Amino acid sequence: MSDMQIQSVLQQMRALAQTSKLEGIESTGPIQSPEGQQRPGELNFAETLTDSLRAVNGLQQESKDLQTRFELGDANVSLPQVMVAMSKSSLAFEATNQVRNRLLTAYQEVMRMSV
Repeated sequence: MSDMQIQSVLQQMRALAQTSKLEGIESTGPIQSPEGQQRPGELNFAETLTDSLRAVNGLQQESKDLQTRFELGDANVSLPQVMVAMSKSSLAFEATNQVRNRLLTAYQEVMRMSV
């Protein structure tokens, strides 16, 4: 996977995070260069990935909580709320799984490169 493809995937992840308004995903700001200078417009990949995984986990926990409350007969939780939360959780997990698969493929390609 080339640098351009990785940048494209990162840009898609950012766009999805902004459009879905996932809780827990925040801009980590510019990262430091080895010389200690900030590079504007670049995010720390590890922090962005960690924040995204936390957001997916939060969606899954929220979905499970709503399911449990609905099953226990909470009058404040409706079936459509539960179904929407389950769909969001499922979609976020599937997207995360696809990102993982692409990162793994990219890692394997890099490892196959001759030095």
